[in-house]
Amino acid sequence: MSAATNETQITTSMGKGGRKADTASRNVWLKPARTPRDEPTLNRARIIDEALALLDSEGIERLTMRRLAERLGHGSTTLYWHVDTKDDVLDLCLDAIYGEVPLPEHTGDWRGEITVMLIGWRTVMLRHRWSTTLVGRPMIGPNILAHMEFLQASLLRAGLTDACLAAATWGLYNHVMGAAVSRAGWLMPADERAQAQQHLAAHGDRYPTLAAHGYMLDDDWDGTFTRSLDYLLDGIQAQIERGGA
Repeated sequence: MSAATNETQITTSMGKGGRKADTASRNVWLKPARTPRDEPTLNRARIIDEALALLDSEGIERLTMRRLAERLGHGSTTLYWHVDTKDDVLDLCLDAIYGEVPLPEHTGDWRGEITVMLIGWRTVMLRHRWSTTLVGRPMIGPNILAHMEFLQASLLRAGLTDACLAAATWGLYNHVMGAAVSRAGWLMPADERAQAQQHLAAHGDRYPTLAAHGYMLDDDWDGTFTRSLDYLLDGIQAQIERGGA
């Protein structure tokens, strides 16, 4: 056995902090609670705050456990006592940003409640644009679960059940996530969009609708999001009026 292989096996079984790694689950929220060390200057809340600052200012590519430990003023071994991996840090930070979105009050207006919350989701994701690169990660932290509970409870009170409840929940969820990813990833400057629209006009025989309706010039991201959300909610409301199940 080579030294490199031996080192890899030790790291896998013991963790990078020299302690036995949790192997039952890869998700930070499903790992057993750990007894905190007597280190009043370092805890998960402070780790999350510092990691969020790094992510917001420099992006995911610059987040490493070593850099995070340096910013916290601790060694990597100490950091690994609190979080096992960079993925753990990302999952903790991802859930933390959803905590910035207040849960609406239940008013009886299910459409209004859901609209306020989903606009809040998109807003917070665009405030922390690195989060849009993590769409698809299993999100089961307390903040996102509280919002998903609110969403399903609102739809349930409105009259949806069973498969219709699931379809409406994930349809709305996917709409927000897709809208945030599209907006965050759209990097074409105005002059290039104008050139692209001219390209469509020059090939109007092939793309007549896109050329005629300013496809590349539409930059009303917020308005488009809220209108398309209304279309989804209209469909859900129609389903409820048909019986909801």
